[in-house]
Amino acid sequence: MKNKLPIAMSNKHVHLSQEDLEILFGKDYKLTKKKDLSQPGQFAAEEKVDLIGPKNTIKGVRVLGPVRSATQIEVSISDAFTLGIEPIIRNSGDIENTPGVKVVGPKGEIELEKGVIIAARHIHMHTDEIKEFGLNNGDIVSVKVDGVRGLVFDNVLVRSGEGHRLEMHVDMEEGNAAGVKNGDMVEVIK
Repeated sequence: MKNKLPIAMSNKHVHLSQEDLEILFGKDYKLTKKKDLSQPGQFAAEEKVDLIGPKNTIKGVRVLGPVRSATQIEVSISDAFTLGIEPIIRNSGDIENTPGVKVVGPKGEIELEKGVIIAARHIHMHTDEIKEFGLNNGDIVSVKVDGVRGLVFDNVLVRSGEGHRLEMHVDMEEGNAAGVKNGDMVEVIK
């Protein structure tokens, strides 16, 4: 049974709906791919936006593609404090009862009523890989990080599907606290 997988750190970023993309960048706008990300079909776009909260602005936040059904912004806890909003940890896609911010692009702006989250740590696994680990989609596991700043991440959601590639995702603050870099191997200890 497998128990090792690579870890990757995620910086603040924005997922836009097509409707919001067009408000921010113009009618019929399409994202421009800068580089592919590790998860199949996902990419960092050339486009960036500014986030304006009640307290401060964060400029130049990268947009990721492809477009989604609903706009979602993923930040760190420190970013939430900078913006002046409540930091709410959620699984990706779970944006009900979350704070919003103003998003400003080159052609327009939107005032989000919800959608800003601190992404909960999670593992992506292809449906073939999840069997090798003896896990099920939706399981919650613990993951051990070795090294000088070694620690155990608890409450890690396992997400499995045909379009997933084996990798654990944490935000920059969590990764830095553990002293990891992208591609370091970590261990599922359940």
